Amino acid sequence: DVESIEQEIDRLDDKLPELNAFILPGGTRGASVCHICRTVCRRAERRILSLSETCTISPEVLAFVNRLSDYLFVLSRKINFDEQNSEIFWDNSWK
Repeated sequence: DVESIEQEIDRLDDKLPELNAFILPGGTRGASVCHICRTVCRRAERRILSLSETCTISPEVLAFVNRLSDYLFVLSRKINFDEQNSEIFWDNSWK
């Protein structure tokens, strides 16, 4: 249910500091697992999108997989936050 996932994303996100930079995957074991799962979700999303070029795919399927990957990202942040593990921000100052 896309709406349920969106509500949970909002609930978790409300408890986190505002995000102002790109976060690199990592942190605690649980957060790292969430990042890996998110990567798998994004890969599945790309494959479903490719499949939709030749087959009829319900738009709800793509929406669900997309929101699931977003949920896993927010969950990884929440796990790191709860375990007081600092997030790793991408530093592009070398450019």
